[in-house]
Amino acid sequence: MTDTPQLSEAAFAPIDPEALFPADRSHHAPRILILYGSLRERSFSRFAAEEAARILTRFGAEVRLFDPRGLPLPDSAPVEHPKVAELRDLVSWCEGMVWSSPERHGAVTGIMKSQIDWIPLSLGGVRPTQGKTLAVMQVCGGSQSFNTVNQLRILGRWMRLLTIPNQSSVAKAWDEFDEHGRMKPSPYYNRIVDVMEELMRFTLLTRDIREHLVDRYSERVENHAALSARVNQAKAVE
Repeated sequence: MTDTPQLSEAAFAPIDPEALFPADRSHHAPRILILYGSLRERSFSRFAAEEAARILTRFGAEVRLFDPRGLPLPDSAPVEHPKVAELRDLVSWCEGMVWSSPERHGAVTGIMKSQIDWIPLSLGGVRPTQGKTLAVMQVCGGSQSFNTVNQLRILGRWMRLLTIPNQSSVAKAWDEFDEHGRMKPSPYYNRIVDVMEELMRFTLLTRDIREHLVDRYSERVENHAALSARVNQAKAVE
């Protein structure tokens, strides 16, 4: 079962267990960016995001929340727009993300999707999201649903993010926060703690090896082919 004529030997590499456990590891606070998907003054997705930020800070993270107010619709403004540039800088800065969205018409909100759509797969030759961690959360106006977190998982996978297994879905969100926007003690709050705890662990485990984790054979084949074509072209000129 070792006959693999389809493989490019130049691009194929055995798995190196030592690369998964680097001797030199980062010691700075994990950098987490939080996005939320509503502009309402009493926004439950923002309240949940803020609770997540407080919990992450208790766990030792450096946390930043992006305010989506003023962010233009995707492709309606140049990438130099201040809000677009701010979002992209934060995505480059972070080592992990939290996406918190309401469920509207059974789906992720347009505000949440607009933020994700402004994040490029490639930025200056660097993939700003590839290999970084992601936690997903949603708030529901009625009974508990998982439509939005499922859609966020699809988006996270497309952005090549390492989406953690746990997630949060808060039912009847209007009854889970007090008049100051603070979440009441409940199993829903406990689940958010669980999710942030897991996000921190996955971020600490993977942030120093994320480039190795997403190094792909198919891309090495493509790069090798491009290199071979360039070298062969140079030889032909000689």
